[in-house]
Amino acid sequence: MSEAVQSAPKHIRWSEVPVENVNPLFQRQLVVGTKVMMAHILLKKDCEVPLHQHTNEQVSYVESGSMKFFIDGKEIIVKAGEFICIPPDMPHSAVALEDFVGLDIFTPPREDWLNKTDSYLRR
Repeated sequence: MSEAVQSAPKHIRWSEVPVENVNPLFQRQLVVGTKVMMAHILLKKDCEVPLHQHTNEQVSYVESGSMKFFIDGKEIIVKAGEFICIPPDMPHSAVALEDFVGLDIFTPPREDWLNKTDSYLRR
């Protein structure tokens, strides 16, 4: 019987993860596993995330502040202590209604974020 190969566990502190300045209103920190990625998101009020879609499933949690999402023809306001789940390939956009701190979880990891080819955020 062969033993399954497994990645080593990672122990990470947000305070040790570099902060990426994506644009003047959008900062993030990324932690990447084998099949999942978590992003600590820091947005200034009025930061807009333009309409986009991706093959990754997304779960977003609001730590503080609030965001207005535009998904499938609906406006959904998500506040502190709330989650939103966005299915793969679902077009969506958002705007920070106030300064915002949250967590975005993606599966699989977002290659465009890792490769810094997410030009829709970098304008």
